[in-house]
Amino acid sequence: MMDWTDRHCRFFHRQLTRRALLYTEMVVADAVIHGNRERLLGFDEAEYPVALQLGGSEPAKLAEAARIGAAFGYDEINLNVGCPSDRVQSGTFGACLMKVPDLVGACVAAMKESVAIPVTVKCRIGVDDQNPEEALDRLADAVFSAGADALWVHARKAWLQGLSPRENRDIPPLDYGRVYRLKERLSKKFIGINGGVQTIDEAATHLAHVDGVMLGRSAYHTPGILAAVDARIYGEAERAPMLPDVVDAMAAYAARHIEQGGKLSHVTRHMTGLFHGRGGARRFRQILSTDATRPGAGPEVLHRAFLEVAPGAQDEAA
Repeated sequence: MMDWTDRHCRFFHRQLTRRALLYTEMVVADAVIHGNRERLLGFDEAEYPVALQLGGSEPAKLAEAARIGAAFGYDEINLNVGCPSDRVQSGTFGACLMKVPDLVGACVAAMKESVAIPVTVKCRIGVDDQNPEEALDRLADAVFSAGADALWVHARKAWLQGLSPRENRDIPPLDYGRVYRLKERLSKKFIGINGGVQTIDEAATHLAHVDGVMLGRSAYHTPGILAAVDARIYGEAERAPMLPDVVDAMAAYAARHIEQGGKLSHVTRHMTGLFHGRGGARRFRQILSTDATRPGAGPEVLHRAFLEVAPGAQDEAA
């Protein structure tokens, strides 16, 4: 989710669910240590609960980055051992670390020693020619022995050679059963599942087998599904947020961002899928993709786009 789940995206998603744990995009440990920390790590307190996802392969650097993240107020530090992008491979972190589980364990141990908040890991079921039965067990044993508080498993093998990251989104097929078997073997450990989950109904089905479900692209492209999380997953009785309230909150947020020197499009680019499947959704998306990107665009553009949504949809819950 690099370049997607930035602070503006997370603020938007928080308008739809109060309870779901939100994750940052992956931030490289070196960038946290040497870069502009406020730009990379800053977030609005309205985003809580929120986890910082780190990338890296050097225990000492990850420990320092974790300390910095904890000082910023994050609720969790997550080590990404699942991203297959070319940028990640060139830096010797991400999914390629599945091949060196002992090093991942050392990274987790260093991070656990440096912070008091939970340290978790996100991985694949394996990479390239690895046997997922053996590879996932080795990785899981290494990180839990090092003190990891949870393991999130993307139920698809990462193919680093011969497939592009885009192709790897669909090939090879997902293997949810492999994650279920890991949970059966490690029944007392928190095992979460990720990959290809499109609806909250599907998420609820997975929760019969594992401890948590992580949504990625489906939540980004069709964010309205997040509005069902609090009731369906957490059992809360409160009704889903109303769409006019979500738009008003985002317009006010965008106004504050613009006052601080930002652009409307920084915020609205994450909102284009809000009315997916509703009348006027296409026009709403068009306005945010064009008018919101023009110089000087203000929050009134968001309100104007909302007026293009079918009247019935304007009054609906998210």
